[in-house]
Parts: sequence; C-alpha cells; structure tokens
Amino acid sequence: MGIQTHSHSLRRKLLPYALYALLLIAICRLYFFPALTSLPSTTTTTAASTAGAGAAVDRRLTPKSPSPPPPSPSKGVVEEESGTNGCDYTNGKWVHDKMGPLYNSTSCGTIKDGQNCESHGRPDMGYLNWRWKPNKCHLPRFDPNTFLQLTKNRHVAFVGDSIARNQLESLLCLLATVSVPNLIYTNGEDNKFRKWHFASHNVSVSVYWSPFLVKGVEKSEETPYNRLYFDSVNDVWAKDLDEIDMVVLSIGHWYLHPAVFYYGDSVIGCHACNNKNHTEVGFYDVYGMAFNTTLKVLVNRGIDAIVTTFSPAHFEGDWDSLDACSKTQPFEENEKSLEGMDYEMRKQEVEQVISAKKSGEKSKRFRLEALDVTKLALMRPDGHPGPYMYPFPFANGKREKVPNDCVHWCLPGPIDTWNEIMLDIMKRWNL
Repeated sequence: MGIQTHSHSLRRKLLPYALYALLLIAICRLYFFPALTSLPSTTTTTAASTAGAGAAVDRRLTPKSPSPPPPSPSKGVVEEESGTNGCDYTNGKWVHDKMGPLYNSTSCGTIKDGQNCESHGRPDMGYLNWRWKPNKCHLPRFDPNTFLQLTKNRHVAFVGDSIARNQLESLLCLLATVSVPNLIYTNGEDNKFRKWHFASHNVSVSVYWSPFLVKGVEKSEETPYNRLYFDSVNDVWAKDLDEIDMVVLSIGHWYLHPAVFYYGDSVIGCHACNNKNHTEVGFYDVYGMAFNTTLKVLVNRGIDAIVTTFSPAHFEGDWDSLDACSKTQPFEENEKSLEGMDYEMRKQEVEQVISAKKSGEKSKRFRLEALDVTKLALMRPDGHPGPYMYPFPFANGKREKVPNDCVHWCLPGPIDTWNEIMLDIMKRWNL
C-alpha cells in the first residue's frame, strides 16, 4: 500500500516536467521545420513558374486532357470583357431611389402609346424608383446636356427591332428635358423610320427598323418564315452610313421566329422549319454571324458603335393570363440566374464585340463597346407594360384573359438605365 502511494506521488511530480519537455520539443520543431506544419498546396502553378525541363517532362508524361467546359449557364456566370472602359456595368444590384426619373408620362410627348404605362392606368408606381448600382464603380445619372455636347454636330442612329426603338424613345424623353426634339423625317408602317433634330446642338437622332441587321425578308401570310442572308447587311440602314457618326445596335427577339438562313445563294440551315428539306441549326450561331457581318462593315467604315445586349422577356405562363408579368418589384440579387436563351444570346453578342474590337484596335477612328444590359434587365420583371399596353384594361372589372406586353419597357422605366450606361461609355471614350 505504501509502495503504491509513493509511486503515485512520484508520477504526479514527474508529469509537469514531461509536459514541459513535450512543449519544448514542439516549439523546436515549429522553429526549425516550419514547412512540415503546412498542408500541400492545391493551387495550380503558373505557366511562368513551371517553364523549363521539369515542366516539359510533366507535359510529356501527363495525358492531354480535354479543355474544361464553360461555366454552366444555370450558375448565372457571365463572361466579362477585360478592360471595359474601366467599369463593369454588368454585375450589381437595383437599389431604391427616391429621386425617380427625369421625366414623366405627361412631360414627354414622344412616348409610344403602348409603353406609356402611367397614362394607361397602371396603379403601382414603385417601378419608377429603382437605380442600377454596379458593384465596383459609380453609374452617374443621365445628364442630357453632356450627351448633347458629346454628340454636337453628329448623327446617332438606332438600328434594330422594337427594343431599339424603345431605347431611342427613352433617350428622346431624357434629352427633351433640356432641348426640344423636332421630328424631321418619318416613313414606314408604325413609323419604323424616323429622325429628330436637336437644334440647340445640331444633333440628329434616328431609328431604322432592321430586326435582323443583315438582309432579310420578313415572314408573311404567303411565306410563314423569315429569310435571312448573312453575307451582307441590310441596305435600309447601310445606305445612309456616310451620314451616320454612331450606331446603336439592338436586336434579338425576331430571331426566335421560324426562318431559313442563307449565305449568298446557299442555304446554311433553318430554325423551326417544319416540312422543309433544310437542316435545323437553331439560331444562336447565325445570330452571332449577323453581328460579325455588321461589325465588320462598321469597323471598315470607322463608325463608332454600341451593341445593346439581349433584353430578356418575363412572360410567366400564357401571354394573355392575368399573371403573365404581374410582379411589382425587382428580383433579389440571387433570386434569378442568367441562363438558357438569355445567356446564349448575350454570349454571342459579347464574343462578337470582343472579336471586332481586336480587329479594329489599330484604327483610331473606330470605337466599339457592348452595352451589357442582359443581366440587369433580367432582374426587372416589374418594368414591363403587362396589361397596361392598352389603356385601363380593367375599367369594366376584372377579366379572365387580357393581352400582355412582357417584352418592352414602360417609359419612364428601367430602360432609361440603358441610356445612362451608354452615356457613361461615351464619356469614357472622350477622356
């Protein structure tokens, strides 16, 4: 019993010394061998650091693997063009803005009837009080005097479909707050070709209906599909290029319609061409071809250009349902991902802009930029006319079905932001 007690007492006395010894060994190990405490790095070594014989041996011994696939559109990843005038307008969020727009439904006389949502009785006005805030830079409010000064003695032409016209009419309303636009030319069904003049700065602004950019024959009752020719641009606007200083290109939704595609006299495929002896090729690649053909012409002519990227629609269910686009607030930041057709259309446009900029980088006369609005437009399901494309659709009570416009944008509304970004791009051009 006494021996056991003595042994136990001795262990208690020696235990602290043993702990001190272990602690001393650990400190020495940390001091003299720090690398042993780190896990192996999983970071890929840069090309510069692996150059030399060792890297060459590794390449010979390692089987060549296929290139990794691009990021999945469902992740909402957006490819960025490096050095886009020092500001990435693509990524950001819509923030509440008490100031509201520069104009209203009564102060601007050039709003197309179908986009004048307030005068058509839309009851909620919250869609007017949001501003786009890029993550890494400041987007100034639109200054009409600055735009007119930058375009003094110049002609700015909007070329494309009804979204191009929508953006043009937004610009007219913004500019009309300081200078009166005088309509000096109009032609075509639904005023598809128009031109205004701002005498204060000798600025001309026009719109050309050209929903494919390239030559095309629109569908009809006799021919229920479009015919598009990708070897040349549409002459309805190209014939006036000697008088145009800057072109704003905006198309997209007409490429969803059935069509047969040509290059010269040869058929290269079709989209939704049932019962025809042509290969179904979809429309993404030919959509890129349209921009390739168009931008080559503008590069060669040295005409400044801005490509407004694809503007998503927000139909939910049937086009004539009461809830087709009934939201009254923007989507939250992670509530909606850029994917599917919206992603692919925007991708084709941005890639063609990057390619054209590289081919024209030696020209001091030519400036080009993508007005990248696809993602920020996707976040605004509340900005469309919806049933208020027609005046007071519920004046006689609630209806089971009602026509909706979930493609175009109310004026004033989110599309005013397109012109804020465009002006900021133009200011950076002139720094």
